[in-house]
Amino acid sequence: MQSRPTNSRKGTKELRKGRFSGRNQIYHVTTATLGRYPVFSLFLFARIAIQAMTREDDAGHTETLAYVLMPDHLHWLFLLNRERSLSTCINTMKSFATRKINGASDRRGRLWCKGFHDRAIRREEDLEAVARYIVANPLRAGLVRSVREYPHWDAIWV
Repeated sequence: MQSRPTNSRKGTKELRKGRFSGRNQIYHVTTATLGRYPVFSLFLFARIAIQAMTREDDAGHTETLAYVLMPDHLHWLFLLNRERSLSTCINTMKSFATRKINGASDRRGRLWCKGFHDRAIRREEDLEAVARYIVANPLRAGLVRSVREYPHWDAIWV
């Protein structure tokens, strides 16, 4: 299911309607910064956000397959491992990143927009093709001439 992020209360509820969190389900999640502000243009802040994803892996909640952190949004392909909802994993990751980034700067308040897009990936789909699409985002956005030049991505197939 894909959803549109929104800042309205009604819209946030609509994002959750029909969302199913399946154990051992692979998801492609996209979430953006508030106002699409390029917070992750700063290397330190990008590494903090990546650390937030890694914490979810280390806790056994997720298993990251691929990600790319763009200046103003994140694409994350992962396996949801435990009996924890997709929303809880995403919100925990966002909360950790926000606290750490706000603590490392003079920022205050929310960092991320409310909600996120998610797409459950069927096992039959070509996961490597989905991962290639994800990590090629900086190339398509014109940020780099080669994916190798971009520092904020990873994939288990590389």
